[in-house]
Amino acid sequence: MITRTPTVSLSFVGSVGGFERPLIAESAVSFTTYDEVRAGPLHGVGLPRMALSLVQLAFGTLQALALMLRRRPQALLLTGGWVGLPVAVAAWLFRVPSMIFVPDIEPGLSIRVLRRFARRVALTVADSRSYFPGQSTVVTGYPVRAQMRSASRSEAVEYFHLDPTRKTLLVFGGSRGARAINNALLDMLPQLLSDGVQVIHVTGTLDWADIEARHKALPDASHYHAFPYLHREMGLAMAAADLVVSRAGASILGEFPLFHLPAVLIPYPHAWRYQRVNADYLSSRGAAIRLDEEKLPSELLPLIRSLLNDPARLDAMRAASGALALPDAADHLARELTQLAGGQA
Repeated sequence: MITRTPTVSLSFVGSVGGFERPLIAESAVSFTTYDEVRAGPLHGVGLPRMALSLVQLAFGTLQALALMLRRRPQALLLTGGWVGLPVAVAAWLFRVPSMIFVPDIEPGLSIRVLRRFARRVALTVADSRSYFPGQSTVVTGYPVRAQMRSASRSEAVEYFHLDPTRKTLLVFGGSRGARAINNALLDMLPQLLSDGVQVIHVTGTLDWADIEARHKALPDASHYHAFPYLHREMGLAMAAADLVVSRAGASILGEFPLFHLPAVLIPYPHAWRYQRVNADYLSSRGAAIRLDEEKLPSELLPLIRSLLNDPARLDAMRAASGALALPDAADHLARELTQLAGGQA
């Protein structure tokens, strides 16, 4: 948005003690101010935790009202999470127009609450419109970082020291990791390496110590590249991959199509159905295959082998994935927000 409107001033509001601050510090976005307000979950918690959350939300609303007086914003962008509720209420009271961005296909409970205060809803895919009857919606796509859009396969081969003659499998689960996926991969890793496959494994931080030990114990790990976490380099990992195995969080809806990536998607089973809906969206369009977690031990290795040994099928999945790409999503979101603030698009 700063590139589109250089004179704009951006303020960020996160939760007290939340995960947002280190991410903001790592990003290339220059926020004029960073503030925090109190909030807490109202769904999936017991009565004592809900009561505490209500107190925190009430206090957070007072904090947000004070922020509105100090910052005087012209528009508000909400992305879900309970921290958005006190800020949305304060903005509504001050008649500041707000727009919600819906990252997943199915909106979470907090977004369903926040929609009452929003003037416009930005969607990753058109299928989400059915959840917002009677509201002003616009399909922007899922915004992808500029570093990702510029990543190339040749740069990735050099960065990760890959063999350009081998097929590359990318496996990841999230910033903390996905233990079921990590274990399944490590169990089949000798077979994959003997097949001539090279693996980029983003393990997450949760199991890194154990995975690092198992990595060192491999007789030949020259084609297994394990990392606890990748940030700026994640675009390179996707640019290098012939196939990806991952969870089905919202980012896959923007990032995998950007790189025309065929995917095996394993939705996180211990939460609401958001990841399953995301996985089914890509699967129904031929860009991915959904594999439920309980089938990992018996079906993941045969599935990976069948895909990597079938170039025609991979090419078809790659084309289907690329057909869903909306690479200008970030610019589209910025344009919509600028219009909402009363500026020129």
